[in-house]
Amino acid sequence: MKKQLTYITISVAVCLTIGFLSSFATQSSVNGWFLELNKPSFNPPNWIFAPVWTVLYIMMGVAAGIVWAKGFYHIWVKTALYHFGIQLLFNALWSIIFFGFKNPFAALLVILTLLILLIFTIKWFKVVSTTAAYLLIPYLLWVCFATALNYKIWELN
Repeated sequence: MKKQLTYITISVAVCLTIGFLSSFATQSSVNGWFLELNKPSFNPPNWIFAPVWTVLYIMMGVAAGIVWAKGFYHIWVKTALYHFGIQLLFNALWSIIFFGFKNPFAALLVILTLLILLIFTIKWFKVVSTTAAYLLIPYLLWVCFATALNYKIWELN
């Protein structure tokens, strides 16, 4: 149990750090360029994103820690965590492309790739731990919502 808690703590810290670092790209545009964009009616208020992402990054970290605690020597654990790491990089890349480069179309391509990677990550997490896989479902739902939002912003602008 102590080992699992250690892996969860490290994984949560990594996820929150990635989220924090990618937020620099977001902050550079959210009060300027982003305000000027036409947005769909289902666009939530800006203040909702930080708490939602914080909760999601914590859940992602807990899920990754649970998987990691099963033993990195195991091929299924390695495969699951490689998928997790790659999707986490695409998660950060989306913020950089959308907000940093101000490119909704390229960001749409990135988030579609993220969505596919996330589905594979959940599949591999389920092989290792059903609990870990279920912890990623809210993240999957949010990324689906973000994909629709990204598409509509691109379409309207």
